[in-house]
Amino acid sequence: MSILNTLFGNNKETKKEKISFLNWIPLTSLEQLEEIKNQSNEEPIAIFKHSTRCSISSVAINRFEKSFDESLEDFKVYYLDLISYREVSNEVGYKFQVVHQSPQLLIIQKEVAIAHASHYEIAEIDLRKF
Repeated sequence: MSILNTLFGNNKETKKEKISFLNWIPLTSLEQLEEIKNQSNEEPIAIFKHSTRCSISSVAINRFEKSFDESLEDFKVYYLDLISYREVSNEVGYKFQVVHQSPQLLIIQKEVAIAHASHYEIAEIDLRKF
């Protein structure tokens, strides 16, 4: 049986768990946007707007998570489920003057969006620059 398990990927010894350095902070209220603005005066903050109904959004968030390494473990990243929190999603656009897209990554620094990207372009934002 162990040969079959090895051939078909069921060998538990060969499976490696991926360690994630990304600690999502749920963005669920309008009040948090004011906190993000204030925090952004001290350090850059990221907001990832994700649609749980969109396959492109699922691919983009998976790529984003895989690119997040140990050097970024202290980078604050807020996760916004824009289907569940539509009002918060709309306010993100107004407050930071960025046209809504999904998926979308915004980098907030000194209370403004200094970078943003959507869809597959999210992978082109190098958080290490901030």
